[in-house]
Amino acid sequence: MKKNKVTIKTGRSDEFFRRVRGRAEKLDRGESLPAEITISFEDPMELLSLLTSERVRLLGHAKAGSLPISDLADGLKRDVRAVSRDVVVLERAGLLRTSYRTNPGHGRLKIVEALARGYRLTANL
Repeated sequence: MKKNKVTIKTGRSDEFFRRVRGRAEKLDRGESLPAEITISFEDPMELLSLLTSERVRLLGHAKAGSLPISDLADGLKRDVRAVSRDVVVLERAGLLRTSYRTNPGHGRLKIVEALARGYRLTANL
């Protein structure tokens, strides 16, 4: 199931812990949490090293649905190996999910799926 949104932002560690405590308190009260993921970076340069312009384009194309890496590469007009490397980086960061599908007579296809309907990027310097 896709989350409603993923927020990628810069922020201080005290903000992170305040957000986590707030979510824990809601769970303790039996409240439900919104379907969202927040990924925080203390250093804006780390955020920028993760979200290159090509990776941002890749996220935009991945929102269209579950696609094989070769189809993503075609849509982005990029080399399949380069897209595959970017998919690995974005999956490790928690922004994409991959799975494998049987391709009869041709082995397996690696399928890429966005984790959210929307991604929001917030950076404060």
